[in-house]
Amino acid sequence: MGLADSLRFYAATDVGKVREHNEDNFLVDKKLALFIVADGMGGHAAGEVASAIAVRTVHDEIKREKELLDDYVSGATGGNKVTPRDIVSLVEHALQRACSKIHEDASTDPSKRGMGTTLSALLIVGHQGFIGHVGDSRIYLARSGNVQQVTEDHTVYNELVKRGLSKEEIDKVPQKNAITRAVGVYERVEVDTLVIELVPSDVLVLASDGLHGYLHSPDDLREALALDGDACVKALVSLANARGGKDNITTVVVKIGDEGAVDTTRAKRLALKRDVLANMPLFSRLNGRELLRVMQAVEVHSYADGEAVIREGDKGDELFIVLEGKVRVSRGEQTLTHLGPGEHVGEMALIRSVPRSATVVAAGPAELISIRRADFFEILRKEHEIAVKMLWKFLGVLADRLDQTSSELHDAKRELAAEDVTAEIFPEIEVTALPPSERG
Repeated sequence: MGLADSLRFYAATDVGKVREHNEDNFLVDKKLALFIVADGMGGHAAGEVASAIAVRTVHDEIKREKELLDDYVSGATGGNKVTPRDIVSLVEHALQRACSKIHEDASTDPSKRGMGTTLSALLIVGHQGFIGHVGDSRIYLARSGNVQQVTEDHTVYNELVKRGLSKEEIDKVPQKNAITRAVGVYERVEVDTLVIELVPSDVLVLASDGLHGYLHSPDDLREALALDGDACVKALVSLANARGGKDNITTVVVKIGDEGAVDTTRAKRLALKRDVLANMPLFSRLNGRELLRVMQAVEVHSYADGEAVIREGDKGDELFIVLEGKVRVSRGEQTLTHLGPGEHVGEMALIRSVPRSATVVAAGPAELISIRRADFFEILRKEHEIAVKMLWKFLGVLADRLDQTSSELHDAKRELAAEDVTAEIFPEIEVTALPPSERG
């Protein structure tokens, strides 16, 4: 049984105070646990057409694969076991299909040329939320009193922020609010995807820019989400209209679990995993959304006392981080150190395949997080901001390794240069110096 069986959801859309017609569209499908918000653009009501095509197409494509979703929830075994990557691919395919359909429709009607739409989709399968996102609509996650934006705006404004421009500088840029990606303007589009582990009491909010443009702080969302039933979405629409209502306003609120349901143990474990990753030097510069992206690529493994995690001499492709318990690191018969929660081993395996330099075994029951080289490289390819941050930190790791190696070589050289006092200790032994070519 997954969380999709115990969802509460509310939706609302409004034309706003300025626009003459509503180009937003949304979809709620309880059976699929699929939720979509799309904000269309284009003249002569073409935006409304684009958003409608997008919502309908994504819905049809995912509904067509209902059996795949069921197999994932049931954990069906066999040679074709469904993986999270399969669900992510389905969501991405659905958005690409919508993109090509809108583009095809626009190419046959000059009045619709250039039409497109933003689209943010949430598909809940099992205990996970699968997100597909293009444009500047948003999805927020509210958990344990904290609210964070889990999608990234594809806008000129956001690109300028990432380049380090100040708000004053950005305000001078014309078309700063223009979107840089949309579904349907071209035949294909780059789709952002994300997988989030969900727990009862989580709340996800899908919002068009006509709403989130008026959210001044996380408190605006927290106050609305505290209301019962559909009062939460009505409050959000009213807030946007009260603050200007210059655009169409659409929101879908999805509350996970039955009223009052809480899974404290699972929530604590997710928080622990996030905190362990956030405190690791390699990931310490990542923001909340970027940490969620890394979290979807990691796996948690349990080890019994004495069970090997890494064996010296084996080739490996994983970085391991201790989540709970301890591990012992040894080389040959010598114990080098013990590692506890938050400490890591094997980071060099992320960038090259070399034999492991030590053996790591569990010192009592232990749980470790692992990330494979292939998944690490995929993040670097798809998430350029994350790539810059992580590779910069990796340079620091390599610099520390070089400093340590240089120090060890310096100490070894000093020991080799020490005066030979063998003759003084053992005067009866004749010591003959070997020529350089025969020295070990």
